[in-house]
Amino acid sequence: MSLWFQNENRLPQMRLTVISYTIVGLMALLLLGFWKLQIVNSDRYTQLAERNRVRSIPIIAPRGAMLDRYGRVIVDNYPSFSVLLLRDDPQQVERLLPQIADGLSLTLDDIRQQLDSAKALAHFQPIVIKPEATPGDIAFIESHRADIPVLEMLMVHRRRYPRGGFMAHVSGYVGEVSSDQIEESGGRNRPGDIVGKAGLERQYNDHLMGVDGMRRSVVNNVGREVGRLEQTDAVPGKPIRLTIDYDLQLVAEEALVGKKGAVVAVDPRTGEVVAMASQPSYDPNDFAIRISKEEWQALNEDPERPLLDRAIQAQLAPGSVFKILMSTAMLESKAVPADYHVFCPGSAQFYGRVFHDWEAKGHGDVNLHKAIVHSCDVFFYNLGKQLGIDRISFYAGNLGLGHKTGVDLPGEEPGVMPSEAWKQRVFHQKWYPGETISVAIGQGAIAVTPIQIAYMVGGIVNGGRFHQPHLLLSDKPAPEIDFPISDSTVDTVTEGMYGVVNEPGGTAGASRLPGIELCGKTGSAQVISEQGLKRVGKRAELKDTAWFVGFAPRQNPEIIVSVLVQGGGHGGVAAAPIARAIVKAYYDKKQGKIPPQQLTTQAVPPGIPPSFAADTARNNKTDAEAEEAVPMKPEPVSAAPQSTPPVTLNP
Repeated sequence: MSLWFQNENRLPQMRLTVISYTIVGLMALLLLGFWKLQIVNSDRYTQLAERNRVRSIPIIAPRGAMLDRYGRVIVDNYPSFSVLLLRDDPQQVERLLPQIADGLSLTLDDIRQQLDSAKALAHFQPIVIKPEATPGDIAFIESHRADIPVLEMLMVHRRRYPRGGFMAHVSGYVGEVSSDQIEESGGRNRPGDIVGKAGLERQYNDHLMGVDGMRRSVVNNVGREVGRLEQTDAVPGKPIRLTIDYDLQLVAEEALVGKKGAVVAVDPRTGEVVAMASQPSYDPNDFAIRISKEEWQALNEDPERPLLDRAIQAQLAPGSVFKILMSTAMLESKAVPADYHVFCPGSAQFYGRVFHDWEAKGHGDVNLHKAIVHSCDVFFYNLGKQLGIDRISFYAGNLGLGHKTGVDLPGEEPGVMPSEAWKQRVFHQKWYPGETISVAIGQGAIAVTPIQIAYMVGGIVNGGRFHQPHLLLSDKPAPEIDFPISDSTVDTVTEGMYGVVNEPGGTAGASRLPGIELCGKTGSAQVISEQGLKRVGKRAELKDTAWFVGFAPRQNPEIIVSVLVQGGGHGGVAAAPIARAIVKAYYDKKQGKIPPQQLTTQAVPPGIPPSFAADTARNNKTDAEAEEAVPMKPEPVSAAPQSTPPVTLNP
């Protein structure tokens, strides 16, 4: 009995002891927790609390404008709004996604894909889920501030390009930064940033891009701004002044409407590109927001290839414009006498094969000057045999063919200049002498770009001083390559090119300019052999490629114009008039006959170029351009006005 009562007295004491230790332990845990909250992790929780009260919204820096050489704006910006998604609370974002997608007319898959792309970013960094907010989107966001606090609007500056694709390949376009560009930027670019993707936008992206700012504001429990804290203003991108002359660019663009080709106009004294156009084109305004997959696929699959910048990327046979290089190689190498002449009966046989002249009845006795003026194929066939492919390749390489000119645009192609070593390296085959005969008139394996032709001729008529073509106007002279050419060679070639335009029977006589010493060379390059043409039949897409390269004045040239018209047929008909129009505009402007910005129709407001949309261009082809007939050896035709002598046309 006593033992029982003794045990009963001990039980409450043991319970009290256990309870006491438990309380002490709990208090220790609470103290440890408070210590971690207030001392160890105080900064972290302070930041989390601050985020609930303070919201950081980026201020996007506008890109720098693009100006022409006289300071006229070609590309600038316009204000717009983007929709931001605040991702501080992932669970809240996930819960509200269906309502957000419905209110902003987006798909859930699209938003989730954007969220997946931004996983590498910290949660407190917002992302753009709709680049261009409509008035309906803005109304939706404002009316749902309380129940959808994760949406915010961001004022941005969208890129504004001339409408209709004017100068599109030169200016390029902008778009959302890719993963490769993020890596190459060294941390400067982040997902969602807008950067240059093509043309000058890409070439000078670092210069055009500014530095984004940040605005910090105090928000209430429903996300509405109730006060502002500090703000770091954005630093706008720097503008760039181009060598482009807006007035000459207008003429070039208008001349190419409805055609497939390119124009490059360069000042050979400095390398400044005063006009550069390529058609068909695209509208870079379509990229300024976010181009859809369907639109992008359509552009890439378009058989007209509107994304191809033909001025620097169209690698085609040069045809008879290559004869200028052949003439220079002949005179400079001295492998063939300067008074060399041949008799042209309309064809010649080499290595068991007959090679025809474009003029079926021949040109009679021909020296170098007459060969250039009348574009005699037989003369240059014989010259090519005398020089040999390696000597031709040597001069071509030193005069700018077969490698990039270095123009400040991404994506320039090098072209092809064949040689014995080249064929062995590429095809593992020997070079046959008969192939040289075709190369001598700009056919066969040779391929050039319009800018290479302008660069080559500009260097030749400048006595071997080749200035790197460039589009950024700068006080510093462009890099120069010297390959000395004798004065006698320059004079002979110049006189020949002068005769092409100004002498009776010259292949570009219809493009003569009274009072202006326009010199040039026509060319037409076959895209298929005569045998192949007989097999497949005459098709519009198989018409000859028309070329023309010209300069003015005859001494100390100020402007070089290279023109390419694919499927144009004869260089004297399709390409030379375009160069003539540009040179005429250059002199009219220089002489004050036509004020700036008035070289086009009065229906176009000053400073706003006309529409050059690709679809319109394709629907406005002339009857002559729509013909399917492809005369491989045309008879002489008078294309000049009655007041001028008859003009023969160069194939």
